[in-house]
Amino acid sequence: MGMWELVVILIVGLIVLGPERLPVAIRTVSRWIRTVKSVANSVKAEVNEELRVHELHANLKKAEQQNMHNLAPELQESVDELKKAAESVRHSYQTDATEQQSKKD
Repeated sequence: MGMWELVVILIVGLIVLGPERLPVAIRTVSRWIRTVKSVANSVKAEVNEELRVHELHANLKKAEQQNMHNLAPELQESVDELKKAAESVRHSYQTDATEQQSKKD
């Protein structure tokens, strides 16, 4: 939106709402805009993460088809990343199991 469009909107808002209610309306609209932006950013982040997971999954399938030998660098990178993620999950699971065993004893 250009400068003049904002000025016209403010003048119309001032005439319609009056000087008492205009600041409240501006604050409300700005909160709505912030909320919409926040939701849009979270959706964008989720979509990006899903795309990344899909790419990793596709790369893993390619690597399995090649029997995990002579992989292209990007496939090897994906496999390594998946191995790290699996190891971190396994480690956290083992830690949780150890803690639960300690509590039982």
